[in-house]
Amino acid sequence: MAIPRDPDRLVFFTDAVVAIAVTLLVLPLVDVVPESARNGESAVEVITGHGPEIWSFLLSFAVIMRLWMVHHRFFRHVRAYSTPLILCNTGWLLTIVVLPFPTEIVGVYSADRFTAGLYIGTILLASAFQSALALVVRADPEVASERHPVTPEVLTRSFTATALLALAFVLAVAVPGLNYWPLLLLLLSGPVERAWLRRPGNRRSHP
Repeated sequence: MAIPRDPDRLVFFTDAVVAIAVTLLVLPLVDVVPESARNGESAVEVITGHGPEIWSFLLSFAVIMRLWMVHHRFFRHVRAYSTPLILCNTGWLLTIVVLPFPTEIVGVYSADRFTAGLYIGTILLASAFQSALALVVRADPEVASERHPVTPEVLTRSFTATALLALAFVLAVAVPGLNYWPLLLLLLSGPVERAWLRRPGNRRSHP
């Protein structure tokens, strides 16, 4: 049974956890400063000598913010809690909290199939939980918003991103040297969504 109250409390909690995860991303960079000073490095060398760490921080910051924006916008379709919704949201939060860990591995260790797979796999799990949220809300009228239901377009958008991330994960793990380049497959999400929705069986208007 859905819990008969507004989901704002869950949204606020989720936003707070995401904010903490984003903050944790920068802590390894903060630790670099005293370490560089002990090694006699200049202030410029703090930046030039830690390019991988800075790159992994910026990448993960962008990834988490993108995941959060998708998740935040999705909750316009939600009007109440249910146990499946809370469980899927908890799984999504777990991937966000864990992401600083593979980010640190990416920044410290050289890129290879394992580090790329671990990083992309974490993002894939986040997208999978987001897709599960969409299914849960669409299937439960007590949870779904009456004014903003989960339409086939919303489901298509969610599952397209998850499918492209799954393909990126397979390529990153299976093909040496690709590393994080398969993430560029996400640029195809728009064309894939439009192509799918233009299929004859999907040509219908939705609220």
